[in-house]
Amino acid sequence: MREFKYTITDPEGIHARPAGELVKAAKAFTCTIKLMKDGKAGDCKKIFGIMGLAVKKGNEVTMTFEGADEDAACEALAKFMKETL
Repeated sequence: MREFKYTITDPEGIHARPAGELVKAAKAFTCTIKLMKDGKAGDCKKIFGIMGLAVKKGNEVTMTFEGADEDAACEALAKFMKETL
């Protein structure tokens, strides 16, 4: 299992557009990808799982990756988070 922590810098937090892009990026991998905030977790392959966490600017989130391609997924989504959010 791999893990990546990130503090959101986007002034709007994770809103609909970047959440949709995150889902699209996550679906490219077969491993299980979860986004966690304040003890709650959402499936990164489902937009409602991400939107339901109500992530705002300044919140720290943790992404966990578990499965065959977890290393590649962690690298790709860490890059996505840094460039987008």
